[in-house]
Amino acid sequence: MATDMLSAVVMPVHREGYRFIGIFAAGTLVLFLIWTPLGWLGLGLTVWCYYFFRDPERVTPDRDGLVISPADGVVSDIAPAAPPAELDMGATPLTRISIFMNVFNCHVNRLPAAGTVSAVAYRPGKFLNASLDKASEDNERNALAVTLPDGRQIAVVQIAGLVARRIVCDARPGDVMETGQRFGMIRFGSRLDVYLPEGVAPLVAPGQTMVAGETVLADLTGTEAARAGVLR
Repeated sequence: MATDMLSAVVMPVHREGYRFIGIFAAGTLVLFLIWTPLGWLGLGLTVWCYYFFRDPERVTPDRDGLVISPADGVVSDIAPAAPPAELDMGATPLTRISIFMNVFNCHVNRLPAAGTVSAVAYRPGKFLNASLDKASEDNERNALAVTLPDGRQIAVVQIAGLVARRIVCDARPGDVMETGQRFGMIRFGSRLDVYLPEGVAPLVAPGQTMVAGETVLADLTGTEAARAGVLR
Protein backbone atom coordinates (compact mmCIF):
# COMPACT_ATOMS: atom_id res chain seq x y z
CA MET A 1 0.00 0.00 0.00
CA ALA A 2 2.78 2.45 0.92
CA THR A 3 4.58 1.63 -2.32
CA ASP A 4 1.42 2.30 -4.36
CA MET A 5 0.92 5.64 -2.61
CA LEU A 6 4.54 6.62 -3.22
CA SER A 7 4.36 5.71 -6.93
CA ALA A 8 1.24 7.86 -7.27
CA VAL A 9 3.17 10.89 -6.02
CA VAL A 10 6.73 10.26 -7.24
CA MET A 11 6.73 9.74 -11.01
CA PRO A 12 9.39 9.58 -13.72
CA VAL A 13 10.15 12.91 -15.40
CA HIS A 14 10.51 13.57 -19.12
CA ARG A 15 14.05 14.64 -20.03
CA GLU A 16 12.72 18.03 -21.22
CA GLY A 17 11.81 18.82 -17.63
CA TYR A 18 15.16 18.54 -15.85
CA ARG A 19 16.39 21.99 -16.90
CA PHE A 20 13.15 23.71 -15.97
CA ILE A 21 12.85 21.96 -12.61
CA GLY A 22 16.43 23.00 -11.86
CA ILE A 23 15.70 26.62 -12.78
CA PHE A 24 12.55 26.66 -10.62
CA ALA A 25 14.43 25.08 -7.70
CA ALA A 26 17.28 27.59 -7.94
CA GLY A 27 14.81 30.45 -8.08
CA THR A 28 13.08 29.06 -5.00
CA LEU A 29 16.33 29.14 -3.02
CA VAL A 30 16.83 32.79 -3.99
CA LEU A 31 13.25 33.62 -2.98
CA PHE A 32 13.75 32.00 0.43
CA LEU A 33 16.80 34.22 0.94
CA ILE A 34 14.80 37.31 -0.01
CA TRP A 35 11.63 36.58 1.98
CA THR A 36 10.38 33.27 3.36
CA PRO A 37 6.76 33.56 2.10
CA LEU A 38 8.11 34.09 -1.43
CA GLY A 39 10.22 30.96 -0.98
CA TRP A 40 7.14 28.89 -0.18
CA LEU A 41 5.47 30.28 -3.29
CA GLY A 42 8.52 29.28 -5.31
CA LEU A 43 8.43 25.82 -3.79
CA GLY A 44 4.83 25.40 -4.88
CA LEU A 45 5.75 26.43 -8.43
CA THR A 46 8.68 24.01 -8.43
CA VAL A 47 6.39 21.16 -7.42
CA TRP A 48 3.99 22.17 -10.20
CA CYS A 49 6.87 22.19 -12.71
CA TYR A 50 7.89 18.69 -11.64
CA TYR A 51 4.28 17.55 -11.93
CA PHE A 52 3.92 19.12 -15.38
CA PHE A 53 6.88 17.15 -16.78
CA ARG A 54 5.81 13.84 -15.25
CA ASP A 55 6.04 10.84 -17.54
CA PRO A 56 4.05 7.98 -15.96
CA GLU A 57 3.77 4.46 -17.32
CA ARG A 58 0.49 3.68 -19.07
CA VAL A 59 -1.29 0.39 -19.83
CA THR A 60 -2.08 0.44 -23.56
CA PRO A 61 -4.86 -1.87 -24.83
CA ASP A 62 -3.15 -4.61 -26.83
CA ARG A 63 -5.42 -5.35 -29.78
CA ASP A 64 -4.91 -4.71 -33.48
CA GLY A 65 -7.06 -1.96 -34.95
CA LEU A 66 -7.48 0.23 -31.89
CA VAL A 67 -6.70 3.94 -32.08
CA ILE A 68 -5.57 5.23 -28.69
CA SER A 69 -5.54 8.78 -27.35
CA PRO A 70 -2.15 10.45 -27.93
CA ALA A 71 -2.64 12.91 -25.08
CA ASP A 72 -4.15 13.50 -21.67
CA GLY A 73 -6.87 16.11 -21.70
CA VAL A 74 -10.43 16.73 -22.81
CA VAL A 75 -11.98 16.17 -26.23
CA SER A 76 -12.72 19.73 -27.30
CA ASP A 77 -14.12 19.02 -30.75
CA ILE A 78 -14.93 16.25 -33.23
CA ALA A 79 -15.49 17.47 -36.78
CA PRO A 80 -14.64 16.74 -40.42
CA ALA A 81 -11.50 18.51 -41.61
CA ALA A 82 -8.80 18.05 -44.23
CA PRO A 83 -5.47 16.85 -42.83
CA PRO A 84 -2.58 19.35 -42.81
CA ALA A 85 -1.52 20.04 -46.40
CA GLU A 86 2.15 19.47 -45.56
CA LEU A 87 1.45 15.75 -44.97
CA ASP A 88 0.26 15.20 -48.58
CA MET A 89 -2.68 13.09 -47.42
CA GLY A 90 -5.13 14.76 -49.80
CA ALA A 91 -7.88 17.31 -49.28
CA THR A 92 -10.73 14.93 -48.45
CA PRO A 93 -12.18 15.85 -45.03
CA LEU A 94 -11.53 13.20 -42.38
CA THR A 95 -12.90 12.91 -38.86
CA ARG A 96 -10.69 15.05 -36.64
CA ILE A 97 -10.64 14.50 -32.89
CA SER A 98 -9.15 17.45 -30.99
CA ILE A 99 -7.80 16.95 -27.47
CA PHE A 100 -7.08 20.03 -25.38
CA MET A 101 -4.37 19.80 -22.70
CA ASN A 102 -4.34 22.31 -19.87
CA VAL A 103 -1.25 23.14 -17.79
CA PHE A 104 -2.10 20.44 -15.25
CA ASN A 105 -2.29 17.56 -17.73
CA CYS A 106 0.60 15.24 -18.48
CA HIS A 107 2.04 16.57 -21.76
CA VAL A 108 3.93 13.50 -23.00
CA ASN A 109 2.48 12.47 -26.38
CA ARG A 110 2.01 8.87 -27.52
CA LEU A 111 1.42 7.35 -30.95
CA PRO A 112 -2.30 6.61 -31.47
CA ALA A 113 -1.79 3.50 -33.64
CA ALA A 114 1.02 1.16 -34.63
CA GLY A 115 2.61 1.74 -38.01
CA THR A 116 5.42 3.36 -39.94
CA VAL A 117 5.96 7.10 -39.68
CA SER A 118 5.68 8.19 -43.32
CA ALA A 119 6.01 11.96 -42.82
CA VAL A 120 6.94 14.51 -40.16
CA ALA A 121 6.30 18.15 -41.00
CA TYR A 122 6.83 21.20 -38.79
CA ARG A 123 5.10 24.49 -39.60
CA PRO A 124 5.60 27.76 -37.69
CA GLY A 125 2.58 29.83 -36.80
CA LYS A 126 0.72 31.80 -34.15
CA PHE A 127 0.18 31.00 -30.47
CA LEU A 128 -3.58 31.35 -30.12
CA ASN A 129 -5.54 29.63 -27.37
CA ALA A 130 -5.29 25.94 -28.32
CA SER A 131 -8.94 25.34 -27.39
CA LEU A 132 -10.07 27.52 -30.32
CA ASP A 133 -11.02 25.72 -33.52
CA LYS A 134 -8.85 27.98 -35.68
CA ALA A 135 -5.78 26.91 -33.70
CA SER A 136 -5.61 23.84 -35.96
CA GLU A 137 -5.00 26.11 -38.96
CA ASP A 138 -3.19 29.14 -37.53
CA ASN A 139 -0.99 27.90 -34.69
CA GLU A 140 2.54 26.53 -34.76
CA ARG A 141 2.30 22.80 -35.28
CA ASN A 142 4.13 19.56 -35.94
CA ALA A 143 2.28 16.92 -37.95
CA LEU A 144 2.92 13.20 -38.33
CA ALA A 145 1.47 10.83 -40.90
CA VAL A 146 1.52 7.17 -39.89
CA THR A 147 0.98 4.38 -42.42
CA LEU A 148 -0.91 1.53 -40.80
CA PRO A 149 -0.24 -2.16 -41.51
CA ASP A 150 -3.28 -2.30 -43.82
CA GLY A 151 -2.00 0.65 -45.89
CA ARG A 152 -4.36 3.28 -44.56
CA GLN A 153 -2.99 6.42 -42.95
CA ILE A 154 -3.68 8.25 -39.73
CA ALA A 155 -2.42 11.72 -38.82
CA VAL A 156 -1.57 13.16 -35.42
CA VAL A 157 -0.78 16.86 -35.06
CA GLN A 158 0.93 18.58 -32.13
CA ILE A 159 -0.36 22.15 -31.84
CA ALA A 160 1.25 24.86 -29.71
CA GLY A 161 -1.05 26.86 -27.46
CA LEU A 162 -1.28 30.27 -25.83
CA VAL A 163 1.65 29.64 -23.48
CA ALA A 164 3.28 26.70 -25.28
CA ARG A 165 6.57 27.67 -26.87
CA ARG A 166 8.24 24.39 -27.76
CA ILE A 167 7.04 21.32 -29.60
CA VAL A 168 9.23 18.26 -29.11
CA CYS A 169 9.02 15.37 -31.58
CA ASP A 170 11.39 12.40 -31.50
CA ALA A 171 9.73 10.48 -34.36
CA ARG A 172 11.40 10.46 -37.77
CA PRO A 173 10.19 9.30 -41.19
CA GLY A 174 10.74 5.58 -41.53
CA ASP A 175 10.40 4.85 -37.81
CA VAL A 176 8.31 1.75 -37.07
CA MET A 177 6.43 2.45 -33.86
CA GLU A 178 3.96 0.72 -31.57
CA THR A 179 0.59 1.93 -30.31
CA GLY A 180 1.08 4.06 -27.21
CA GLN A 181 4.80 4.57 -27.80
CA ARG A 182 6.08 7.97 -26.70
CA PHE A 183 6.99 10.28 -29.57
CA GLY A 184 7.24 13.77 -28.04
CA MET A 185 5.66 16.44 -25.88
CA ILE A 186 4.56 20.08 -25.89
CA ARG A 187 5.56 22.50 -23.17
CA PHE A 188 2.93 24.36 -21.16
CA GLY A 189 -0.60 23.96 -22.51
CA SER A 190 -1.50 22.81 -25.99
CA ARG A 191 -3.57 20.50 -28.18
CA LEU A 192 -3.37 17.26 -30.18
CA ASP A 193 -5.46 16.56 -33.29
CA VAL A 194 -6.00 13.02 -34.58
CA TYR A 195 -7.30 12.48 -38.12
CA LEU A 196 -8.96 9.09 -38.50
CA PRO A 197 -8.93 7.15 -41.78
CA GLU A 198 -11.96 7.68 -43.99
CA GLY A 199 -15.02 5.80 -42.79
CA VAL A 200 -13.76 5.20 -39.23
CA ALA A 201 -16.14 6.46 -36.54
CA PRO A 202 -14.97 8.03 -33.27
CA LEU A 203 -15.84 6.17 -30.07
CA VAL A 204 -15.49 9.24 -27.85
CA ALA A 205 -17.55 12.41 -27.47
CA PRO A 206 -16.76 16.11 -26.88
CA GLY A 207 -16.17 16.82 -23.21
CA GLN A 208 -14.83 13.33 -22.48
CA THR A 209 -11.58 13.06 -20.52
CA MET A 210 -8.72 11.26 -22.28
CA VAL A 211 -5.77 9.32 -20.86
CA ALA A 212 -2.79 9.14 -23.20
CA GLY A 213 -1.88 5.62 -24.18
CA GLU A 214 -5.02 4.15 -22.65
CA THR A 215 -8.32 5.68 -23.84
CA VAL A 216 -9.67 4.12 -27.07
CA LEU A 217 -10.56 6.79 -29.65
CA ALA A 218 -11.70 4.50 -32.45
CA ASP A 219 -11.67 0.93 -33.77
CA LEU A 220 -10.27 0.57 -37.29
CA THR A 221 -11.95 -2.82 -37.63
CA GLY A 222 -15.28 -1.96 -35.99
CA THR A 223 -18.65 -1.10 -37.46
CA GLU A 224 -20.09 0.78 -34.49
CA ALA A 225 -21.54 4.20 -35.24
CA ALA A 226 -20.06 7.36 -33.75
CA ARG A 227 -20.88 7.67 -30.07
CA ALA A 228 -22.69 10.56 -28.43
CA GLY A 229 -22.02 11.68 -24.87
CA VAL A 230 -24.41 12.91 -22.18
CA LEU A 231 -23.22 15.23 -19.40
CA ARG A 232 -24.37 13.92 -16.03
